[in-house]
Amino acid sequence: MDIKHICEEYYQTVFGYLISLTCGDYDLAQELTQETFYRAIQKAGTFQGKCKMSTWLCQIAKFTFYQHLDRK
Repeated sequence: MDIKHICEEYYQTVFGYLISLTCGDYDLAQELTQETFYRAIQKAGTFQGKCKMSTWLCQIAKFTFYQHLDRK
């Protein structure tokens, strides 16, 4: 799994998804996108290929967003 390629290819997808979850909060979406890719790198070995990479990343993004809400 080429992490650099995955980050480059899916950054806009994940960022756009988080923009929608954060109601257009650009700064928060950017912060959560970085956290999402950090977590994805940590969990890279758990990706089994049973779904699209974008789906897997957006699930991580959603979980990251919900954790942000819980902390508030």
